[in-house]
Amino acid sequence: MNHYKAIILWKRDNETFTDIKYSRKHRWQFDGGLEIPASTSPQEVAIPQSDPSAVDPEEAFVASISSCHMLWFLSIAASQGFLVDDYKDEAVGLMEKNVEGNKAITQVILHPTVIFDPNMAPNQQKFDKLHEQAHNMCFIAHSVSSKITVKATLTSNSL
Repeated sequence: MNHYKAIILWKRDNETFTDIKYSRKHRWQFDGGLEIPASTSPQEVAIPQSDPSAVDPEEAFVASISSCHMLWFLSIAASQGFLVDDYKDEAVGLMEKNVEGNKAITQVILHPTVIFDPNMAPNQQKFDKLHEQAHNMCFIAHSVSSKITVKATLTSNSL
């Protein structure tokens, strides 16, 4: 069994807390020393209590799904002899009420655009299969109840 750890740090800094106007700004620390400024989403808590320049949990949720999918896609494409030159995903998470009536990210839509070397690129059918395999291998996708849709674009570099 693997363990993954994140340290989440928040401090009141002499603010009044019980008026509910405390800062939601905090930090995420990861192994290797990376520290990321984090905050609640400004869509959920107004500025100045939130920080729009920081990562919010909803963005991180969407990014983790997209990142996991991409890493599996690259691994599978490489093992099958396809040469990926560039991968960009503009992933979107949709927040709405779920069947229980609670706010949730109910759907994540991945929009990867993948550029291949034209001499080592899959056809559309194989490209779609690569994304299907990546989705099936992504353990983050298996860890959530949100629907995940992949709307991928196949591109190859022109020489």
